[in-house]
Amino acid sequence: MCAAKTMFDKIWDTHVVCEREGGEQLLYVDYNVVSEGPFYAFNALRQEGRRVRYPGKTLAMADHYAPTTGRSLGVKGVADPEARVMIEQLEENTKWAGISRHYGLMHPQQGIMHVVPAELGMPQPGMVIAGADSHTSTNGAFGACGFGVGASQVKHILATQTIWLRKPKAMRVAVDGALGRGVSAKDVILAIIAEIGIGGGAGHAIEYAGAAIRSLSMEGRMTLCNMSIEAGARVGMVVPDERTFEYLRGRELAPKGADWDRAVRFWRTVATDKGAEFSREVRLEGSAIEPMVTWGTCQDEAVPVTGRVPDPAAFSDPARRHRAESALAYMGIAPGTPIRDIKVDRVFIGSCTNSRLEDLREAAAVARGRKAAVPAMIVPGSMTVKRAAEQEGLHEVFLGAGFEWREPGCSMCTGSNGDRVPYGERCASTSNRNFEGRQGKGSRTHLVSPAMAAAAAVTGRLADVRDFI
Repeated sequence: MCAAKTMFDKIWDTHVVCEREGGEQLLYVDYNVVSEGPFYAFNALRQEGRRVRYPGKTLAMADHYAPTTGRSLGVKGVADPEARVMIEQLEENTKWAGISRHYGLMHPQQGIMHVVPAELGMPQPGMVIAGADSHTSTNGAFGACGFGVGASQVKHILATQTIWLRKPKAMRVAVDGALGRGVSAKDVILAIIAEIGIGGGAGHAIEYAGAAIRSLSMEGRMTLCNMSIEAGARVGMVVPDERTFEYLRGRELAPKGADWDRAVRFWRTVATDKGAEFSREVRLEGSAIEPMVTWGTCQDEAVPVTGRVPDPAAFSDPARRHRAESALAYMGIAPGTPIRDIKVDRVFIGSCTNSRLEDLREAAAVARGRKAAVPAMIVPGSMTVKRAAEQEGLHEVFLGAGFEWREPGCSMCTGSNGDRVPYGERCASTSNRNFEGRQGKGSRTHLVSPAMAAAAAVTGRLADVRDFI
């Protein structure tokens, strides 16, 4: 009788081609996603006289360097010469490689590389998906094994459709019960990271389970899996269910007809077997989670919005105490400060974590009928999201409240396209990273949910969204 297996083990094991001395395994990759960054991988292939093995298995996105204004002029409208070169190189490389799925600056489906694939129905249960960015873990929301890869690995995947990796261990994080009013998937993952730490998932693939996780929409599950990286994990996954199947049904890259029926039968087998063992298990109570805010420069430096900035002296571990002291010095916040007393200078709603239609709806529900007290920027995750939001009139809500309504791209999450937080300013952001200088040199970032970000925009401080809904 076969031993019970976790979902991660099932997917990984069925993709192993061979193993070499030292324990590394050669893994077949179902889909590969690239953005403007790994141009060097294409250059190396040219120099070695190699070609891309399966061009149809690679998707290319212009996102990190894509400007969020002046889009009507196309590439000519990109003011930053470096950004323009990066965007042009991606187009040239995809043409050379025969990669037809290139979602360039003027493509009607252009957007962030962790947003567009799901809209296409690319990530499917049981797949292995690699990407030239760590947040490829987002695809785990569909019961796929998604992970980011480095420069030489991108080249290897393009040339062979495989990658050498050492298998992570399987870990399960269960969130039981029901989530309270105003609590989103962003709050759940920030609460998880605060519980286990930024290294709590190191060396593991995390499977999220429990009633609170099953209640999340597909957009919420994507947010959850997206930030698994911030917990130190390589992979984040949710067992596929009827909600997963309905989301995928009819999408461009999803199976059709009889193939759909066969696919669903297989997808149902991907779930973790009863009795399967994990190397580590963590459990949280969903009803105890409140809207969360980060106060420091790491994602585990987070507390409920009703709380206070902790005193570093309260940390028994000297290294942790020193980290907190450094974070507060950089953030310019005193220990004991109530979170709701912290003023912000601007707000950013976007990124691969929180730029989907559901995110914009939640932010608009808070912004409706109110006025922004500080500069606030809305950056949809894709052209598809932007069109859908405009059809619902969400852009009018934001514009009426004094928010900026921009074109899709990574924007202020990375700052590589020119959208940056000025030196010394404090930003309430729906992105995924808050380390020093992430949103611009000297920038100070507080990670929050879309609704919490909108509440900060209309009050000019970190506010409790539950006061607005």
